[in-house]
Amino acid sequence: GLQGRADRGWRVFPGLSRRDGGDCFGGPQVRRSRAPLPSLRTPARHPHPASRNPSSLRSVLARRARARLVSDLSAEEQTARVRTALAKVGLEDYGNRWPRELSGGQGQRGAIARALVPRPSVLLLDEPFSALDAFTRLDLQAHLLDLWADARPTLLLVTHDIDEALLLANRIVVMQPAPGRIAQIIDIDLERPRDRLSADYEDAKRHVLRELDKTLLHRRALPRRVEDFSI
Repeated sequence: GLQGRADRGWRVFPGLSRRDGGDCFGGPQVRRSRAPLPSLRTPARHPHPASRNPSSLRSVLARRARARLVSDLSAEEQTARVRTALAKVGLEDYGNRWPRELSGGQGQRGAIARALVPRPSVLLLDEPFSALDAFTRLDLQAHLLDLWADARPTLLLVTHDIDEALLLANRIVVMQPAPGRIAQIIDIDLERPRDRLSADYEDAKRHVLRELDKTLLHRRALPRRVEDFSI
């Protein structure tokens, strides 16, 4: 999990931006792959049925299956991948729905299914649940952990939610702003499933908060430019 400003690192990791220096470790498969790494942000909103090129949820996933790393599979195998991905997120009966007809939580489940179709070894998640209400967010966090336990891909999660980072991540990278730097890397050794009310969880949360406070102190200590105060 990445805490703090992580936009630059988010683009460097899959090779979308060049790095100024240092190394980016993601395993040989990540470094050699020409295809973009599957990512999960906010759910895509596709055309309404009345529009010129309507697309059902199943059609959206089928296109992902053809475009991503499974183009060498037969049509039957691609269809099976789509059916399995929908079933894993509880949307097996929603394949013929238009994405605009889904609720926010269902739309994000669809986004997870879309990312699962290629069966990636690495999945990038950029604040995937930030737009959802608290109850839906908790439900999808637990659902994501169940999906992770199935295939155990590497998840790179960007979040501003400390509890989300503690619930999902085995390692939290705290980012320092202006310029973006890694301030601290914190290993989270809590047993799963994680209990928000346990003393160990609270200790880990206080540790992360202390490190985030240090990045805020760094920001307040930065020299100001004259133009920052112009009217």
